[in-house]
Amino acid sequence: MRFVWAVVAFVLATLLIGAGIAQRTIFMGPSAQQVELNVEEPTPYLLVDGAVLRENPGQQTLLIRGDGDIFAAYGRTADLEAWLSDATYTSIDLDGGSPTSTVVEPEVAPEDGETGTAEETGRNPAGSDLWLDSFSEQDQLITDMQLPDDMSVLIAKDGTEAAPDDIVVSWPLDTSTPLVGPLIAAGGAVLLFGLVMYVLAIRHQRRGRGPRRKGPGPMPATEPIDLSVEPAPVREALEPQAAGPAEKPESQADAKPEKSERRAIGRRRRLLVLPALGVAGLMFAGCSSDSWPQLGEASPTPSPTQTVLTPENQKPPAVTEAQASRILQDIAKTLEEADTEMDIDLAATRLDGTALSARSTDYELRATLKDRPMPAAIPTEAIEVLLPQATDTWPRTVLVLSKSKSDDTVPPVILTMTQADPWSNYKVTNVAEMQASTEVPQLAPAWLGTSLITDNASAFLALSPDELATAFADVVDAGEKSEYRSLFDPVTIALADSITESRKAVTKGLADNGAAETSKAAFDIAPSDEPPVALATLDSGAIVAVSLVDSEKITPTTSEAVIRFGENEEAKTLTGAEEASKGVRTTYGLQLFFSVPSQGSTEQVRLLAVHQDILDVEVIK
Repeated sequence: MRFVWAVVAFVLATLLIGAGIAQRTIFMGPSAQQVELNVEEPTPYLLVDGAVLRENPGQQTLLIRGDGDIFAAYGRTADLEAWLSDATYTSIDLDGGSPTSTVVEPEVAPEDGETGTAEETGRNPAGSDLWLDSFSEQDQLITDMQLPDDMSVLIAKDGTEAAPDDIVVSWPLDTSTPLVGPLIAAGGAVLLFGLVMYVLAIRHQRRGRGPRRKGPGPMPATEPIDLSVEPAPVREALEPQAAGPAEKPESQADAKPEKSERRAIGRRRRLLVLPALGVAGLMFAGCSSDSWPQLGEASPTPSPTQTVLTPENQKPPAVTEAQASRILQDIAKTLEEADTEMDIDLAATRLDGTALSARSTDYELRATLKDRPMPAAIPTEAIEVLLPQATDTWPRTVLVLSKSKSDDTVPPVILTMTQADPWSNYKVTNVAEMQASTEVPQLAPAWLGTSLITDNASAFLALSPDELATAFADVVDAGEKSEYRSLFDPVTIALADSITESRKAVTKGLADNGAAETSKAAFDIAPSDEPPVALATLDSGAIVAVSLVDSEKITPTTSEAVIRFGENEEAKTLTGAEEASKGVRTTYGLQLFFSVPSQGSTEQVRLLAVHQDILDVEVIK
């Protein structure tokens, strides 16, 4: 009966394990479903609407094939449409439940000063700061995405050639087989049971056929005994016998073979069990988590409580953290190349305002003064603070505070960068160094963004952004008599006093050189033509970036006197002269970042960062 149970178990185990393996092989369905996007009329740009990519659930895999360069980027649908608003492009969206391509004509015409539409200029989408991410490959491009509702994809080559039209979108299908694990596990258990029954059956059979002891045979018939004659058998028994090996009983002779046979049977049992366990182990090892039933939902991971509530109708932030990091790295790389080559046109692609003017002067000086150091590079290893403007229009402004992780001697750098329109890249307008110990006010998270403070909102601040530069200039000029002096913190007052002391040093230098009677010095500090940049903080205050121009004018007091530059190599280089008969004017650019509290707050306006550059030296005519 044990053999019958063993055979039944083996058959059942084969069926169970076979059924489990079949679910992962011959009964396994396709792992993905795909849709080919048809382009009826190719154009240089192809916009794939996010609804097409989200037609099926799951991660989207985009396959693009074509000859030569292939470019793809994704971003907010509204941003992509704004970038394409002056171009003819093909749009693929869901129409009646299936992807349909249509040609979209330009909506806007180029403004005055612009070079023309995208068709006229062949505008290449590669390198734009507008994309959240972009990809470039040759002949074939494959990328995985998980785009939300407000995202779409732009596909192109170089803006001149027709965009690739061989496009396939695929989504993964659920290929989990939750019965594979239980079937194989049950088959392994039944197989093990069958092996046990088989071994027990063999053991029982061996015991039933083992050696048995034989009893004494029947007694011979008795006959009369002659007492006078000694019987031969007795006589032989009484005679001494030659020494020799004694014969062992049959039972003893069969003992050793029986033990050897039992050991062999035991070894065979172990040899049968070990492969079975090994096969079962291999089958279990090949079963992934999707081969077992999920009996319950996994416990959700606790997430931190959101401390900042999203206002109603909140606009999206101008950039994401990954996007800002990429932009900052590109800015630093471009400026490093421009500084090395002293290419002001290249620098102008990433700088504007006072920052660009200072760079232009530096290149002019370094072309002659070979020992003049290069401008400090912008650290990009870590973005400590990212405060983007929450808007869906242009211009867009972003504040960034970055620092170096590898070099503690490099001070943190705070800057503002602005994107003028959808077709322009971000340019740095204000940049300054700050002390590592400087405390930054509480800001909104990067995923939320903040608002750019306009004239209407500035009334809620202790000092309007438009008045901030003027107030600081008054503290420098008037000193302790300034009505604004009490509004600023000690760090700001120390900076203003240092500017005042430098002015006194210039006047004293004229006196020490005996030129006090023949020349005079005049100083002035005033806001630059660049408007202030103010971004709101969480405490109803603002971070405000302002630029000022600090000028120093030295003029002779008599017609016979002249102003000689002496060892002032900067003045000689920028003016191309050795002296000035009517005087010389030197201007410096100051870029300042302040933390301005809300109106009614007891806090003072705090200086966060400062940077000074020489802008120009000119001979007065």
